[in-house]
Amino acid sequence: MLKADIQLDTKGLACPMPIVKTKKAMEGLVDGEVLEVQATDKGSKADLAAWAGNIGHQYIGTIEENEILYHYIRKCSKDINVEETFENTISIEEITGRSGVILDVREEVEYAFGHIEGAISIPMGELDARIKELDMDKEIYVICRTGKRSDMAAHKLANAGFNKVYNVLPGMTAWKGELTKNI
Repeated sequence: MLKADIQLDTKGLACPMPIVKTKKAMEGLVDGEVLEVQATDKGSKADLAAWAGNIGHQYIGTIEENEILYHYIRKCSKDINVEETFENTISIEEITGRSGVILDVREEVEYAFGHIEGAISIPMGELDARIKELDMDKEIYVICRTGKRSDMAAHKLANAGFNKVYNVLPGMTAWKGELTKNI
C-alpha cells in the first residue's frame, strides 16, 4: 500500500458514514498530509471523490485489494475551501406529482433493490460522463439514500449550467411510497 500520514478504517460502514468519519478525520490533519480511508462500501469511491472535490481537498485515488478500497485524500487549506450545502432543496413528499425528472444518484445495486417509479439512475460516479443525458430545461430532483450524495450531485449539475436543480431531503430513507425493483 501507499504511504499515508493517517489511516482511517471505515470497513463495514455504508453511506453516509465513510464521509462523516473522513470529514472528522480530515479536521485533525495539517495541510498537505494524506489520509488513507479503508472502506468496503463500493459507493465510497464516488462519494469520497465528490466530497473531496466539493470542499477542495485533493482526491488522489483509490486502490482495491482483497475487496477493500484504499482511498487517498490530501488535505488542502481550510482558508480557501469552505464546504457549502446546496441551497435549493425540496422535501421528498413535495416531489410526488411534479413534472420534473427524479435523478437517483445511488449505486446501481441500491437502485435495483428499490427506487421511485420513473426515476432515472445515474450513479454519482458516472454523473460527469453521463451529464448530457439530462435535459437542462426540466426541473431535476436529485435523490440518494440520505441527501449527502445528492447534495454533491446537485452542486455538479449547477456548476455545469443546470438552473432547475433541487436536492431531495432527507432521501430514500424517508420515502413512504411504493418502490419499483429491477431484480
